[in-house]
Amino acid sequence: MEKEQGALKYKFGLLGKQIDYSFSRSYFSKKFNSENLPYTYINFDLNQIEEVLEVIQSNSNLKGLNVTIPYKESIIPFLDGVNKRAQEIGAVNTIRITNQKQLIGFNTDYLGFKKSLESYLESHHRSALILGTGGASKAVAYALDTLDISHDFVSRSLSQNSKFLYSDLTPQIVSSYTIIINCTPIGTFPNVNHCPDIPYEGIGPNHICYDLIYNPEQTKFLSCGELQGATTINGLEMLEIQAEEAWKIWMQDEN
Repeated sequence: MEKEQGALKYKFGLLGKQIDYSFSRSYFSKKFNSENLPYTYINFDLNQIEEVLEVIQSNSNLKGLNVTIPYKESIIPFLDGVNKRAQEIGAVNTIRITNQKQLIGFNTDYLGFKKSLESYLESHHRSALILGTGGASKAVAYALDTLDISHDFVSRSLSQNSKFLYSDLTPQIVSSYTIIINCTPIGTFPNVNHCPDIPYEGIGPNHICYDLIYNPEQTKFLSCGELQGATTINGLEMLEIQAEEAWKIWMQDEN
Protein backbone atom coordinates (compact mmCIF):
# COMPACT_ATOMS: atom_id res chain seq x y z
CA MET A 1 0.00 0.00 0.00
CA GLU A 2 1.41 3.38 -0.96
CA LYS A 3 2.11 5.62 2.00
CA GLU A 4 0.55 9.09 1.95
CA GLN A 5 3.11 11.80 1.39
CA GLY A 6 4.17 13.15 4.76
CA ALA A 7 2.17 10.56 6.73
CA LEU A 8 5.26 9.10 8.40
CA LYS A 9 8.61 10.83 8.52
CA TYR A 10 11.18 8.07 8.72
CA LYS A 11 14.72 8.64 9.90
CA PHE A 12 17.78 7.03 8.38
CA GLY A 13 21.35 7.45 9.51
CA LEU A 14 25.01 6.56 9.57
CA LEU A 15 26.88 4.85 12.39
CA GLY A 16 30.58 5.66 12.52
CA LYS A 17 33.32 7.63 14.21
CA GLN A 18 34.46 11.10 13.15
CA ILE A 19 32.02 11.14 10.24
CA ASP A 20 31.43 14.83 9.59
CA TYR A 21 32.72 14.22 6.03
CA SER A 22 29.93 11.66 5.46
CA PHE A 23 29.12 10.74 1.87
CA SER A 24 25.93 9.03 3.01
CA ARG A 25 24.29 12.03 4.67
CA SER A 26 24.87 14.24 1.64
CA TYR A 27 23.79 11.54 -0.81
CA PHE A 28 20.56 10.58 0.91
CA SER A 29 19.61 14.13 1.86
CA LYS A 30 19.82 15.08 -1.83
CA LYS A 31 17.87 11.96 -2.78
CA PHE A 32 15.08 12.69 -0.30
CA ASN A 33 14.89 16.29 -1.48
CA SER A 34 14.87 15.50 -5.21
CA GLU A 35 12.26 12.74 -4.81
CA ASN A 36 10.17 14.81 -2.38
CA LEU A 37 10.34 12.15 0.33
CA PRO A 38 9.45 13.10 3.93
CA TYR A 39 12.58 11.51 5.38
CA THR A 40 15.66 12.74 7.21
CA TYR A 41 19.22 11.38 7.39
CA ILE A 42 21.35 11.85 10.49
CA ASN A 43 24.98 11.15 11.37
CA PHE A 44 25.33 9.17 14.61
CA ASP A 45 28.93 9.76 15.61
CA LEU A 46 29.76 7.11 18.21
CA ASN A 47 32.82 7.02 20.44
CA GLN A 48 32.18 3.31 20.99
CA ILE A 49 29.81 0.83 19.40
CA GLU A 50 27.81 0.27 22.60
CA GLU A 51 26.29 3.72 22.06
CA VAL A 52 24.20 2.22 19.25
CA LEU A 53 21.75 1.00 21.90
CA GLU A 54 20.94 4.60 22.84
CA VAL A 55 20.58 5.53 19.16
CA ILE A 56 17.96 2.83 18.66
CA GLN A 57 16.09 3.59 21.87
CA SER A 58 16.00 7.35 21.23
CA ASN A 59 14.84 7.21 17.61
CA SER A 60 11.63 5.21 17.37
CA ASN A 61 11.07 6.07 13.71
CA LEU A 62 14.45 4.82 12.48
CA LYS A 63 14.01 2.75 9.33
CA GLY A 64 17.58 2.00 8.32
CA LEU A 65 21.24 2.64 9.04
CA ASN A 66 24.49 2.65 7.15
CA VAL A 67 27.61 1.54 9.02
CA THR A 68 31.13 2.80 8.35
CA ILE A 69 34.62 2.70 9.87
CA PRO A 70 35.34 1.40 12.47
CA TYR A 71 32.10 -0.48 13.27
CA LYS A 72 31.38 -2.76 10.30
CA GLU A 73 32.43 -5.83 12.27
CA SER A 74 31.73 -4.80 15.88
CA ILE A 75 28.09 -3.94 15.09
CA ILE A 76 27.21 -7.59 14.42
CA PRO A 77 26.60 -8.71 18.07
CA PHE A 78 24.04 -5.91 18.43
CA LEU A 79 21.87 -7.16 15.57
CA ASP A 80 18.87 -9.48 15.71
CA GLY A 81 19.87 -11.19 12.48
CA VAL A 82 22.43 -11.07 9.68
CA ASN A 83 21.82 -11.77 6.01
CA LYS A 84 23.63 -14.89 4.75
CA ARG A 85 25.97 -12.98 2.45
CA ALA A 86 26.95 -10.52 5.20
CA GLN A 87 27.63 -13.52 7.46
CA GLU A 88 29.95 -14.99 4.84
CA ILE A 89 31.75 -11.65 4.42
CA GLY A 90 31.97 -11.06 8.17
CA ALA A 91 31.03 -7.38 7.98
CA VAL A 92 27.85 -5.29 7.88
CA ASN A 93 27.46 -1.87 6.26
CA THR A 94 23.65 -1.72 6.06
CA ILE A 95 21.00 -2.31 8.71
CA ARG A 96 17.28 -2.65 8.00
CA ILE A 97 14.98 -1.99 10.94
CA THR A 98 11.84 -4.01 10.36
CA ASN A 99 8.28 -3.08 11.28
CA GLN A 100 8.76 -5.40 14.27
CA LYS A 101 11.80 -3.29 15.30
CA GLN A 102 14.31 -6.04 14.55
CA LEU A 103 17.76 -5.01 13.32
CA ILE A 104 18.89 -7.08 10.32
CA GLY A 105 22.42 -6.67 8.93
CA PHE A 106 23.40 -6.72 5.25
CA ASN A 107 26.48 -5.97 3.18
CA THR A 108 26.16 -3.87 0.02
CA ASP A 109 29.85 -2.85 -0.12
CA TYR A 110 30.82 -6.00 -1.99
CA LEU A 111 28.34 -5.29 -4.80
CA GLY A 112 29.37 -1.65 -5.05
CA PHE A 113 33.01 -2.66 -5.37
CA LYS A 114 32.33 -5.47 -7.84
CA LYS A 115 30.17 -3.43 -10.20
CA SER A 116 32.53 -0.43 -10.14
CA LEU A 117 35.56 -2.61 -10.95
CA GLU A 118 34.20 -5.00 -13.58
CA SER A 119 34.34 -2.68 -16.61
CA TYR A 120 38.08 -2.05 -16.03
CA LEU A 121 39.11 -5.69 -15.90
CA GLU A 122 41.25 -7.25 -18.60
CA SER A 123 42.57 -10.79 -18.99
CA HIS A 124 45.79 -10.07 -17.07
CA HIS A 125 43.95 -8.81 -13.98
CA ARG A 126 43.93 -12.13 -12.15
CA SER A 127 45.48 -11.29 -8.77
CA ALA A 128 44.96 -8.50 -6.26
CA LEU A 129 46.80 -7.07 -3.27
CA ILE A 130 44.43 -5.75 -0.61
CA LEU A 131 45.86 -3.05 1.67
CA GLY A 132 44.15 -3.31 5.06
CA THR A 133 42.20 -6.01 6.88
CA GLY A 134 39.14 -4.16 8.23
CA GLY A 135 35.48 -4.61 7.40
CA ALA A 136 35.69 -2.97 3.98
CA SER A 137 38.55 -5.25 2.95
CA LYS A 138 36.39 -8.29 3.72
CA ALA A 139 33.70 -7.09 1.31
CA VAL A 140 36.38 -6.44 -1.33
CA ALA A 141 37.82 -9.94 -0.87
CA TYR A 142 34.35 -11.47 -1.21
CA ALA A 143 33.75 -9.54 -4.44
CA LEU A 144 37.11 -10.65 -5.83
CA ASP A 145 36.19 -14.26 -5.05
CA THR A 146 33.00 -13.90 -7.11
CA LEU A 147 35.13 -12.55 -9.98
CA ASP A 148 37.59 -15.46 -9.62
CA ILE A 149 40.47 -13.09 -8.84
CA SER A 150 42.99 -14.37 -6.31
CA HIS A 151 44.02 -11.98 -3.53
CA ASP A 152 46.31 -11.50 -0.54
CA PHE A 153 46.15 -9.02 2.34
CA VAL A 154 48.74 -6.54 3.60
CA SER A 155 48.54 -5.21 7.17
CA ARG A 156 50.59 -3.42 9.81
CA SER A 157 50.81 -6.59 11.94
CA LEU A 158 50.60 -10.19 10.85
CA SER A 159 47.28 -11.88 11.43
CA GLN A 160 45.44 -14.94 10.21
CA ASN A 161 44.17 -12.98 7.21
CA SER A 162 47.30 -11.11 6.16
CA LYS A 163 50.07 -12.60 4.06
CA PHE A 164 52.36 -9.56 4.09
CA LEU A 165 53.45 -6.77 6.37
CA TYR A 166 54.00 -3.46 4.60
CA SER A 167 57.71 -3.87 5.37
CA ASP A 168 57.68 -7.19 3.47
CA LEU A 169 56.66 -5.64 0.17
CA THR A 170 59.22 -5.32 -2.61
CA PRO A 171 58.80 -3.91 -6.12
CA GLN A 172 58.83 -7.51 -7.37
CA ILE A 173 55.96 -8.53 -5.08
CA VAL A 174 53.90 -5.49 -6.02
CA SER A 175 54.51 -6.07 -9.73
CA SER A 176 53.12 -9.61 -9.43
CA TYR A 177 49.68 -8.33 -8.32
CA THR A 178 48.03 -6.38 -11.13
CA ILE A 179 45.26 -4.94 -8.92
CA ILE A 180 46.22 -2.93 -5.82
CA ILE A 181 43.31 -1.89 -3.58
CA ASN A 182 43.57 0.58 -0.72
CA CYS A 183 41.01 -0.40 1.92
CA THR A 184 42.57 1.76 4.63
CA PRO A 185 41.57 5.34 5.52
CA ILE A 186 45.12 6.56 4.78
CA GLY A 187 44.90 9.60 2.51
CA THR A 188 41.37 10.64 3.44
CA PHE A 189 40.74 14.39 3.70
CA PRO A 190 42.24 16.30 5.44
CA ASN A 191 45.31 14.02 5.46
CA VAL A 192 45.67 14.26 1.70
CA ASN A 193 49.48 14.06 1.67
CA HIS A 194 49.51 10.58 3.18
CA CYS A 195 49.42 7.28 1.32
CA PRO A 196 50.04 3.59 2.04
CA ASP A 197 53.74 2.82 2.38
CA ILE A 198 54.32 0.48 -0.54
CA PRO A 199 57.04 0.37 -3.26
CA TYR A 200 55.17 2.20 -6.03
CA GLU A 201 58.00 1.56 -8.47
CA GLY A 202 56.61 -1.98 -8.75
CA ILE A 203 53.44 -0.61 -10.35
CA GLY A 204 53.18 -0.34 -14.15
CA PRO A 205 50.75 0.22 -17.03
CA ASN A 206 49.12 -3.21 -16.54
CA HIS A 207 48.04 -2.32 -13.01
CA ILE A 208 44.76 -1.09 -11.62
CA CYS A 209 45.06 1.03 -8.48
CA TYR A 210 41.71 1.24 -6.70
CA ASP A 211 41.20 3.46 -3.65
CA LEU A 212 38.00 3.06 -1.62
CA ILE A 213 38.45 6.70 -0.55
CA TYR A 214 36.41 9.26 -2.52
CA ASN A 215 37.52 12.47 -0.76
CA PRO A 216 39.82 13.68 -2.20
CA GLU A 217 38.84 12.49 -5.67
CA GLN A 218 42.50 11.80 -6.50
CA THR A 219 44.31 10.52 -3.43
CA LYS A 220 48.08 10.46 -3.18
CA PHE A 221 47.87 6.65 -3.56
CA LEU A 222 46.08 7.10 -6.90
CA SER A 223 48.44 9.86 -7.99
CA CYS A 224 51.45 7.64 -7.30
CA GLY A 225 49.85 4.83 -9.29
CA GLU A 226 48.99 7.15 -12.16
CA LEU A 227 52.60 8.38 -12.35
CA GLN A 228 53.58 4.74 -12.93
CA GLY A 229 51.04 4.41 -15.76
CA ALA A 230 48.38 2.50 -13.84
CA THR A 231 44.62 2.79 -14.36
CA THR A 232 43.15 4.49 -11.29
CA ILE A 233 39.68 4.25 -9.72
CA ASN A 234 38.37 6.07 -6.67
CA GLY A 235 35.56 4.93 -4.35
CA LEU A 236 32.76 7.27 -5.46
CA GLU A 237 30.94 4.92 -7.83
CA MET A 238 31.24 2.09 -5.30
CA LEU A 239 29.62 4.31 -2.66
CA GLU A 240 26.79 5.34 -4.99
CA ILE A 241 26.03 1.74 -5.94
CA GLN A 242 26.11 0.44 -2.36
CA ALA A 243 23.89 3.34 -1.24
CA GLU A 244 21.21 2.49 -3.81
CA GLU A 245 21.41 -1.19 -2.84
CA ALA A 246 20.95 -0.16 0.80
CA TRP A 247 17.90 1.89 -0.21
CA LYS A 248 16.31 -1.19 -1.83
CA ILE A 249 16.89 -3.17 1.36
CA TRP A 250 15.38 -0.46 3.57
CA MET A 251 12.26 -0.27 1.42
CA GLN A 252 11.53 -4.02 1.45
CA ASP A 253 8.76 -3.66 4.04
CA GLU A 254 7.14 -0.94 1.96
CA ASN A 255 6.63 -3.06 -1.17
